[in-house]
Amino acid sequence: MVQDLQNTRRQIFDELTKIVDPEIGVSIMELELVDNVDIDSGTVSIDLHLTSPFCPAVFGFKIAQDVRDNVYKIPEVSSVKVNVSNHFMSEAINKQVNESTPPQKP
Repeated sequence: MVQDLQNTRRQIFDELTKIVDPEIGVSIMELELVDNVDIDSGTVSIDLHLTSPFCPAVFGFKIAQDVRDNVYKIPEVSSVKVNVSNHFMSEAINKQVNESTPPQKP
């Protein structure tokens, strides 16, 4: 059980490392934008912030959507909730990303 959780956590961080801030071309993990990752029985909650409170909203939406979609593709993950904070459009980004239809599992 612990091994499974560690494996899932590793896969999540691998997927998060692939996500690049479209404005500056650097991984969100390298930029240290991910604040917290919580895994509970296949449900993953990810807290993150953007590079600035006034980062262009289109980039904020793209990053948050990529986080949700990439992590959701992991077989052991049944749902993903993204929480963007400290941004002027946080509420709208969270609502749109978390209410959108997730991608199909591979």
